Formats: sequence, C-alpha cells, structure tokens
Amino acid sequence: MKPDPVLECDVLVLGSGAGGLSTAVTAATQGLSVLVCEKEDVFGGTTAWSGGWMWIPRNPLAARAGIVEDEETPRTYLKSELGAHFDAVKVDALIEHGPRMVDFFERNTSMRFIDGNRIPDFHTTPGAANGGRSVCAMPFDGRALGPLIHKLREPLAEMTIKGMAIASGQDLAHFLNATRSVKSAWHVTKRFATFAWHKLRHGRSMHLVNGNALVARLLKSAADRGVGLRTRAQAVSLTREGERVTGARVEIDGVMHDIRARRGVVLACGGYPHDAKRQAATFPYTPHWSAAPKSNTGDGIRLGEAAGAYFDASLEAPAAWAPVSLVPKGANEPAAFPHLIDRAKPGVISVTRAGRRFTNEASSYHDFVAALIETTPPGEEVCAWLVCDHRFQRRYGLGFAKPFPFPLMPYERSGYLHSAPTLDALARQCGIDARGLADTVAAYNAYAQDGFDPQFHKGSTPYNRVQGDASHGPNPCLAPLVDGPFHAVKILPGSLGTFSGLATDARARVLDETHVPIPGLFAVGNDAASMMGGHYPAGGITLGPAMTFGYLAGLELAAPPRDDAITDLSLFKQARTLQ
Repeated sequence: MKPDPVLECDVLVLGSGAGGLSTAVTAATQGLSVLVCEKEDVFGGTTAWSGGWMWIPRNPLAARAGIVEDEETPRTYLKSELGAHFDAVKVDALIEHGPRMVDFFERNTSMRFIDGNRIPDFHTTPGAANGGRSVCAMPFDGRALGPLIHKLREPLAEMTIKGMAIASGQDLAHFLNATRSVKSAWHVTKRFATFAWHKLRHGRSMHLVNGNALVARLLKSAADRGVGLRTRAQAVSLTREGERVTGARVEIDGVMHDIRARRGVVLACGGYPHDAKRQAATFPYTPHWSAAPKSNTGDGIRLGEAAGAYFDASLEAPAAWAPVSLVPKGANEPAAFPHLIDRAKPGVISVTRAGRRFTNEASSYHDFVAALIETTPPGEEVCAWLVCDHRFQRRYGLGFAKPFPFPLMPYERSGYLHSAPTLDALARQCGIDARGLADTVAAYNAYAQDGFDPQFHKGSTPYNRVQGDASHGPNPCLAPLVDGPFHAVKILPGSLGTFSGLATDARARVLDETHVPIPGLFAVGNDAASMMGGHYPAGGITLGPAMTFGYLAGLELAAPPRDDAITDLSLFKQARTLQ
C-alpha cells in the first residue's frame, strides 16, 4: 500500500481566521516555514464575516491621536467587568502586547489600521473609556491579492447590498442619509458605480472593508512571507511523539497527508457554534442560531481533547450572544441575520410574547440576548419581536428588511417582515398580546417625547448614544411609534461565535486538565477559551485577543527551546527585541 504523502514545516496552522493568520504571519516574519490548512474552499472563517474591530487598549493609533492612558485604567475596567473570571496574567499580556502587536503588523506587513477613537466600551463600570481602545483594518483593494482574492470568503450576504459590504462609521452614515444629503447621495452613487464595475470585471467587490479587509491584509502578508496556504485541507488527527504534538494527518483535496511540524501545531478552527452535541451540553437553551460559518463545528477542540487538552466550560456564558432574525432562503435552511445596530435607533422597541419590553434595546447584542434568556419563562420559546412604525423602517431599515428606496413587498411576501395598518392587527399577526403591546407603546411614546426612558434608560450611556442617531434629539435612541403601517421582525437568541474552548496560558499554549502545557500544541481565536471568561465588556474582545495571542504564539514558536518555568517577562523582553 502506498504511504501517505509527507509534508514538513516548522509551524502548522489549522484554520484561517484572524487568530490563525496572525500566528502564521508572525512566525513567518521570524523566519519559520509555515503552512496554513483551511478545510473550506475559502479563507477567512468567521473573521471574514465580522465587523473586523479589535479591542486593543493603549494602541498606537490612539496614542498618535493624543489619547494616552496608563495600563491600570483598562486593567481596572476588566477587573470590574470580569469579576471572578479576571485572569491577571492574560489581561497583562493583552494590555502589554496588544499595542506591540499593532506596531509589529504596521511595520512588518501589509496590515494597516483605522482607529476607533470614538467607540466607547459597552458599559460604564470603573475604568471604562469613551474611545481610544479600538482599531479596525483599513479598507483594502482586493486586486492586490491577485488570484488569491478568489479564495477569500465573501462578506455575509445578508449583511450586504447584493454583495457590496458597507463599512461601519462614515460609510454607513452616508448610506442612511443618501436621500437627505447631496454629499451622502454622491458618496453612495460612487460606491454603487465602483461595485458594479468590480462585479462586471472581477465577479465580486474589490473594495474590501470590515473583517473582509482584515483577512485580505493578513492573507497578503502571509503570501508575501511565503506562508503555504491550502484550502480543502481538513485535519483528521494530531500526531505525537511521547507527550509532544509533532504534526497532523490532513486530508488535502481528497488525499491524506502526514504533515510534520517541527515547532508546533496551532488550532484555529473557529470554535463550536455549529456543533449541536456540544451546544446541547453547554448552552442554556436549544436550538441555537449562529451567524458564524456552518463549517465551524468544533474540529479544533476535538483534536485538542484527543491530545489531552482540557475543555473549559466554566465561563459566565458559553458564547458571544447576539439577537438574530431568520432570513428565508427558499428550500434551504434560513440564514441568521445578526441585529447589531438597528435596535439602538430612535423609534423601535423589543417586546416579548406578552407585549412587554424586557431590556434596554440599545444595550450590547450580548446583553440583549442575556436579558431575553433571563426573562423567558421555563418551557417557552426564547424569542422576542422588534416593533417599529413605518417612518422608522423607511429611515433605518429593520434587520434584513432594508430602508427606502428598497421595496418592502419582497420581505413581507417571504414572511420575514410582518406588517399591519394598526398595532392591534400587527399583534394578532405575530401572536403578541394586543393589550400588552398597546399599553407598552403608549407608555414608551410618552417617554420618547421627553427623551428619557425611566423603565430601561435607553440612550443613557455613551455606547447607547453612539449606536443611535446623533441628528435626532433630545435622545438619539428614543422616538415615538406613531404612524402606521407598523412592522415587526421575530428575534431569536443567536451568537457570533463561542467563548468556551480549550484552556490556554498567556503564550497560547494548550493546557491539559492539570493546567500543564501540552508540548507543541497551541490554540488561538475561538478554539481557545475566551480570556474574558464569558463576559463581553466591549466590541472587538474576540478579534483583539485573537490577533494578540496569535502574535504571541508566533513569537513563542520562533523562540529557542527553553524551560517552561521561565516567566512571561522573558517573552515580553524578547518581543521588544524583535521589534
């Protein structure tokens, strides 16, 4: 029998999201040979569908803008937020090495960043900041990737306009104001014209933004450094010599290969948002709808467990919760549309089956779902409805149902959008208690006139207000529901990815059940248990640590062999020397 083909490298990375590619690029920059294996036909994982924001306190872009804070302030915020899940060693690693990661990628790769200096943390607990802790990838011209552009996962279709992604910030603001501002109309016209040309010439948009830009820049950096990039390459098992992980058996284009990794193997397969069995064991409810790619089925976690890794399910929440609505896809399974922004705009409320509000609609997506789970009686379906009037829907859109000038009929015909001339008729259509809804809207409308929500304080925090409409007053998140027809979309609890995962240390080394590192095995991104302990203190707390600990894993893999007892201080000094 013919033996399996053998491939050799210094570092084998399984998965191609931000964490895996950060590791690959860092290790390659240190002179190591790196191979990235992605089981799908495209690169990018969940990152390519994400907003692309990274939470990096004290980052260089903020510092260049004059936003300077000491290390203790973000540390205080995380202590306030994480409570018993506060891991001082990992928090120190993020705070110290996150800014160095940004600087490293700016100086050595094709990565370029834009700042999030006006983006506040989610909460107002001690140490919170009103900006300066976020960065995102700068928009990228996909043509610079050459043929590799066709191996980049396209943006989540439901979050685009026929495949054209819209960046958060000014780009989105222009689209929402296109019918009210000549400047915005011109911006949108140019964007559509460019997109049409790219679609005709290249088959997809070449103006890449958000998480698509982040992955594209990382892929370009990887290709420039000679990283091997293989799609249709699924790891079947890890190989070991004694206790050390030495490689993996990987099926590439239907052919099994034995890949030997001299320095180590990195698990970066995207967690388990579509592993139904592990969901049932760790989630407080099922079924669950995730906006992550269907291929994220827990492969990396199972590989790690087979090698003796410890799966940490002790976190506050097992996943990054997000409210989703289901977009019909004909005969196919519906797609999950994540409601990240619309809930904060003025003129929409969320209600339960009883027609009652249950939380601040402008709170973070994670907090919104946590409140929905908590308020739902045992045995009942965990669901809610977003309800708005016609003015709101035409101005801002409601979930997948886009605003004017897009027609409403296709969304109504498919059953996605419920519409009725009166609140009473809408309630009957949706199965909501009509009297409860009427009373709730009447009370809410009175609050909205005054600009103060005494029930849930919508619009009371910097995060609330930045997500609202700054042009609307006195509260950018409050407006009455007045003019019919009225509209509603059913909301279900979903996620953007999982938090529970393999236990790792501050060097991204995978730990066994006795908290001892498994030689040669690393985990980054959602394969590793979140350093935030299942809490969600700010936007970007998944990608920020993924990039940072990927960077640290790359440095660790490139470091000379040493005693595991050496402290992280030596790694800190080494990182400074390498830069």
